[in-house]
Amino acid sequence: MSKRVLSIGQCGFDHGSISSTLQKQFGAVTAAADDYDEAAQWLKIQGLPDLVLVNRKLDADGGDGLAVIRAIKAEPTTAAVPVMLVSNYPEYQTQAATLGAVPGFGKAELNRPETLEKLKGYLG
Repeated sequence: MSKRVLSIGQCGFDHGSISSTLQKQFGAVTAAADDYDEAAQWLKIQGLPDLVLVNRKLDADGGDGLAVIRAIKAEPTTAAVPVMLVSNYPEYQTQAATLGAVPGFGKAELNRPETLEKLKGYLG
């Protein structure tokens, strides 16, 4: 069975790039959600994915990705799912970790060996 990833707040181009990489590297299937409400609905219907990726700034409305992580981690039914912040900025990665996220990565780092190794821990 394929691993499943829920990607929240990416623009279409970035979602395509992330989806393609995860499919090629791990055989993972990636679904997209624009914001927390759409993600919560997806989680309710589809169940927990193997990994959630959250963009620092949500593309659709400019919302705060850290708020999405906070909401996912506050909900008892989703608190255990691993969540990564997609951001090149270390200070936001630190903030995400304090909210319960696992170490994430920036879009520019997607195909780097160290990023693929992080992802392998959840999708490999």
